Parts: sequence; structure tokens; C-alpha cells
Amino acid sequence: MNKLFGTDGVRGTANREPMTIETVLKLGKAASAILANGKAHHKFVVGKDTRLSGYMFEMALTAGITSMGGDVILTGPFPTPGIAYLTTEIKADVGIVISASHNPYHDNGIKFFGPDGYKLNDTIEEAMENMVLSGETIRPTLPQERIGKAYRLSDAAGRYIVSLKHTFPRHLSLSGLKLVIDCAHGATYKIAPAVFQELGAAIAVIGAAPNGKNINHNCGSTHPEAMTAAVKKYKADAGIAFDGDGDRLMLCDEEGTTIDGDFILAMNALHMKQEGRLRGNGVVATVMSNIGLELALKKEGIRLSRAKVGDRYVLENMLKDGYVLGGEQSGHIIFGEYTTTGDGIISALQVLSLMVMSGKKLSELSRVMEKYPQVMVNVPVTKRTPFASVPEIERVIQDVTGRLRDTGRVLVRYSGTEPLARVMIEGQDQKLIHLYAHEIADTIRKTLGEPASAR
Repeated sequence: MNKLFGTDGVRGTANREPMTIETVLKLGKAASAILANGKAHHKFVVGKDTRLSGYMFEMALTAGITSMGGDVILTGPFPTPGIAYLTTEIKADVGIVISASHNPYHDNGIKFFGPDGYKLNDTIEEAMENMVLSGETIRPTLPQERIGKAYRLSDAAGRYIVSLKHTFPRHLSLSGLKLVIDCAHGATYKIAPAVFQELGAAIAVIGAAPNGKNINHNCGSTHPEAMTAAVKKYKADAGIAFDGDGDRLMLCDEEGTTIDGDFILAMNALHMKQEGRLRGNGVVATVMSNIGLELALKKEGIRLSRAKVGDRYVLENMLKDGYVLGGEQSGHIIFGEYTTTGDGIISALQVLSLMVMSGKKLSELSRVMEKYPQVMVNVPVTKRTPFASVPEIERVIQDVTGRLRDTGRVLVRYSGTEPLARVMIEGQDQKLIHLYAHEIADTIRKTLGEPASAR
């Protein structure tokens, strides 16, 4: 175990390193020691999703934090963006979420928010990691009179629900709309239905019976087919699907067509520009967002900035450029006017407000962009040589890029977790981009792949 933190906190299979109670206990101690901000009794808000392993990690974190003098405020199952909100609302020093987001139930993770509601930066995470891995957390803890306490925040859900409803225009109502809400058997299973019902919608709820093992299983934003089937069954106006911790959103229209994060960004960017709310006249997406989004925004004179994959990188670019809208194709959408992180419920409310204000169906609103065909080819490699330093690869990439001109896009990158080069091409002609992708992939295979004798 030589590294704990990835791009979104600590994550792994429950009961295996790094997600064991021993390591999580040390993380609690390290967080309490480093993030106390010099206070004798610092406050931590701790929430979780509905995974079976959440119980033991909640207790391990609490033990570690309180042993170092921290007070722990427990919310129980609670969406990740809700913890970010509560951290600032009750002026806590740290917010912690026990969740592996859209992963299956046997995984779990820990992610941290600072007092400003933003995820911790790499420097602080590295300091915590070093403290855990060096064994420094084994040092003697505080005397008994200085240990912290733990208690539950009884009105946590109510506070968050009120804040969510305040992001929906006060003069509007969801009355007359029939919605399917898929909570992925996760952290939104109580809060999301309450929000949409209180705003006047008629709702059909699925994926809202968590048993500790069914989170994200054939439901939610990673399996939108459950939502689309329910929309057709109940003849709903729209479907709304969250992931296990509630920071992602997938939609489907009244016809059962899935609408991903790129469409959500396009719809809202155009509306926010019309209202004069699109600060900086720009939007942040990632390198994986479809070129159709880029072209739709360009047509309206809106700039698109591309970040690395990961909502934290999207947020970094938003803050750097002064933008208030950004997100990922996967449904992590950040509305900077209202929240410091991706919030599936807030994202859904913004789209529903567009439907109500315009009187249009979701299928009509989503026509603001055309999604271009995409081809992805993975190539096993023996080394990660920069592509620009291999003349044959650089030549074919530039050649294909030139042939596509401004009607397509080429992205070649290495996988962050596997010995693979990923070749992605978007364009108007499916057959043509398929040929182009394999042309680049074959060149990479010949130059960086295994020799034929080794295969």
C-alpha cells in the first residue's frame, strides 16, 4: 500500500486495503490532526451512502476523529453534495462522505470537503496520506478530558431539502408534471422524492429500497434502462436517475431517450446566457465530452474549456476561469451559483425549470445539440512513451485530425489504471471514424505494443 488517495478520495474493495477499518481509523486520526485548524474541539460532519460496509467505516472514522479531540456530527445516509452543503451551513471544519459513488456495493471510499464546501486539495491529501503510511497516527492520543464526542444531526435532511428547493425559481411549480425518480437504492432514496413531491410533481419512485447490497445494481445513472422502462410504463414527462451518492444525474425524455451530461450542459448554458447568468460566457467540460456539445456552444458564441476527466478538475478550471457552469458527460454537473460540487438533484431541478418556463417537452429542449458518433479502441501497450515523441504515431494522429477538420475530434491518451492506450474519435460518419480509429490503433500497436513473437 504505497498510495491512498486517487482522483476522488480513497477508494477500494471493502475489508481490503486501503478500505479496512484499521486504515480508515488512521485516516480519521490524520484528518483530525491535520484539519483541526488549531481548534481544541473541531467539528466533522460525516455522512455515508447505503452500502453495508458504511456502518463499520462510520464507526472507525468516528473513533479516530474523537480520539484526537474532534467532534463528529453524523447524518446517516446522505448525498455527497448534501454533506458539502452542511459543512458550510453549520460551520464545520471538515465534511466526510463514506461512499464509492457509482461503484458496486462491495466497494467503498472516503472523500473529504474543507470548511468552504470544496474538496480538499492535493497538498492536504498528501499530508494525510503521509501521516497514515508513515505510522505517525500510532502516536499516543489525547488524555480523556480532551477527547471528542459524536452525535446525530436530527434535522440534516430538512435543512438540505430546503436548500435544494431554493435553487428552483420561487414563482414556478412542478404541478402537472409526472416524473420517474430512480434513486439507485442509494443516498438520495428519501431526500429526492421529498424534493420533487413538495414542488408539486406527481412521482413514481424506483430504486428506493436499499438493503446494503443493491446500491447501483441494475438501476440509477449507470443503468438508465430501468428509468427509461419506467418512464414508458407510467407515461411520464421525464425520468431522473441518480447514482449511489447523488452527485451524478442521467435523464430521459418522455419518449424514453437517455439524456446525458453533455445535453444537460448545453441546455442550461444557452438558457443561462439568455438570462445574463453565464459568467465569463464559458462552460467547462472534459476531454471526453462530445464534440456536438462544443459545436452547439460555439454556434451561440459560448466558449468551451476542456479539463481532465474528474469533477475536481472541472471545478479547478471553473474557479480559474471564473465560470459558473461545468460538468462531465457522465452526469457530474456543477452549478456554481448554488453548489461547490456535482449535485444530481440541483441539476435535475434546473432542467425541470427550463421545461416549466418554456412549456416544452424534454425531447424538444434536448435538440439544442446533436451528439456525434464516437468510436473507442483500446490498445495494450508495453510502455507509456509520450505519443508526440513517436514520429509514426504523431504523423497518423495529425493526418486523421486534418482529414476530420472541424467536423470531428481525435483524442489519444493512456489509461490511468491499465497498460492501455485509448483511441477515441468523433465525427459525422460512423464507418469513416471507425476506420480512422483503427488506423491510429494499428500504428500504436506496431510501435508500442507487444512484439508479435510475444503474443
